[in-house]
Amino acid sequence: MGQDSIEKRIEEIAERVAQDHKLELVHVEVGGPDGKPLIRIFIDKPEGVTHEDCSLVSHHVGTVLDVEDFIHSAYTLEVSSPGLERGLYKRADYERFAGRDARVKTGRAINGQRNFRGRIIGLDGDSVVFEDRTSGRVSIPFELVAKANLEIDVEEEFRRAQEREKAARGV
Repeated sequence: MGQDSIEKRIEEIAERVAQDHKLELVHVEVGGPDGKPLIRIFIDKPEGVTHEDCSLVSHHVGTVLDVEDFIHSAYTLEVSSPGLERGLYKRADYERFAGRDARVKTGRAINGQRNFRGRIIGLDGDSVVFEDRTSGRVSIPFELVAKANLEIDVEEEFRRAQEREKAARGV
């Protein structure tokens, strides 16, 4: 079984386990040195992922991988939250996070630029519409996105936390 088909099979297993436990499968990565694959699974849910969620998915995916035995060497399995600056991998991510700040790196230059920082506007057909801080509104063909992540504004997050705290105290 080739690397791509192994990754695809792991993704299918992880997707099924995530759905069974009402979690979102964000992304699966398979890498690491030859002979000792590193499998990373990123999961999420609206109220945030707990340690128990990660443990549950790790246990279930690990059991299926061991039973199906299509990885013919020892492997390391890591399951975690995607983090605050989560990666954007699927078209639906750009719709879901429209209005949020992000960084996008493209596989080839668009109008002389490969790195973009700004706000996700959404999708338009096969392109991500992005308001770049430097070059303004740009349409990035989805297939050219090499890497994309949400970008957290720490000051804004602190302000929101303070507002939630005040609301909880009834101030």
